[in-house]
Amino acid sequence: MKFFVDTADIADISELADTGLLDGVTTNPSLIAKSRRDFIEVVTDICKIVEGPVSAEVTALDAAGMIAEGRKLAKIARNIAVKVPLTWDGLRACKTLTGEGTMVNVTLCFSANQALLAAKAGATFISPFIGRLDDINIDGMELIHEIRTIYDNYPALTTEILAASIRNANHVKDAAIAGADVATVPPAVLKGLVQHPLTDKGIELFLADWKKTGQKIL
Repeated sequence: MKFFVDTADIADISELADTGLLDGVTTNPSLIAKSRRDFIEVVTDICKIVEGPVSAEVTALDAAGMIAEGRKLAKIARNIAVKVPLTWDGLRACKTLTGEGTMVNVTLCFSANQALLAAKAGATFISPFIGRLDDINIDGMELIHEIRTIYDNYPALTTEILAASIRNANHVKDAAIAGADVATVPPAVLKGLVQHPLTDKGIELFLADWKKTGQKIL
């Protein structure tokens, strides 16, 4: 499974990119607002750090506006994925932009039927929002299973499932089990995946025993 980080914080992106484990970045208007920087400048800087897809979201609501904004965003860098909402206008924009060779991330997906439409429109990524479904007492992970089953039924559909609105490590694990192609996660969640109390305890014990030997490797 690919790991994308869901942030517009350049410092966090640089730190995670240095691990070699980061496959891409997703942003949205809310994350850009938190950066307090110019939208185009932030996205440009991110594309210089990360070689994989960088999602930049349109703000227009009509198809013509989305297409125009998407074309402008696509000129920033070759790894831009234009992010459009899952509406009829968004699907029309998706069809046009992907037809021009631009990666498109269709976002705010909350049903398998929506995901099927996005795939038919040629979406590069579909972003089902797990956490927001959980917030209203609907099993968000079940949606990942449903989309995976539908896409696997039709090999001609090449859209990748990008599990979004991930809140914790269990969401990441469950999305991987369900067959999501990508998980986009906040920096803190991604960094936290490496942590386990038994790992820490094991290191502590090994170092204590090593100290008793009085030896050094270097």
